[in-house]
Amino acid sequence: MAEQLRFQTEYAQEGATREPQVDFAEMPERVGLPLQGVDFSPSELANATPACVHLDLEELECFEIVDQQFQEYGVEFSNAIALYPSNPAFPSRSGSKVLIGSPKNGWVEATFRCPVRFVSGFVTSSRRTVLAAFDANNQPVAQAETPGANLAGSESDVPPNVQLSLKAANIHRITFYAFDGQLTLNDFSFSFQ
Repeated sequence: MAEQLRFQTEYAQEGATREPQVDFAEMPERVGLPLQGVDFSPSELANATPACVHLDLEELECFEIVDQQFQEYGVEFSNAIALYPSNPAFPSRSGSKVLIGSPKNGWVEATFRCPVRFVSGFVTSSRRTVLAAFDANNQPVAQAETPGANLAGSESDVPPNVQLSLKAANIHRITFYAFDGQLTLNDFSFSFQ
């Protein structure tokens, strides 16, 4: 059974303060090597892949449609555009660029060439955000979510750029979705191991 991780907010009792409590999957060591020339059969992939791939968005052009730019790392995106966040409510966590859902608001999808076991990203959103993972048969295998919006400068108990991560076997596709809200995604990483 897939390990499900969920962002949880601990609500204050009378006279106490509200402090978010977050449980995350442990992030494997980051390595960002392309998978060029790799035979993507399971036995070859197990011997050739890095522990964790962390995508660098800085090489992307502002307003560039992001789809196959990271296929050499084993992932392709749908409904994603790179940009410099101009709205201070959506700050970047690292670097100057983020991914946003576009042309359709509120979701970004990634499909993996071979199944992965770990996925992580840092999101800022105008609504509750869900990270959902699916197997090759499009069946859900794991889910993580925030309890609500986490815009910078808002009164949200959830800070901007909160990490959503999950671990499960056989992840072929993931979506970050914010229920028709706006979201930014930064520091996206995944692991085949």
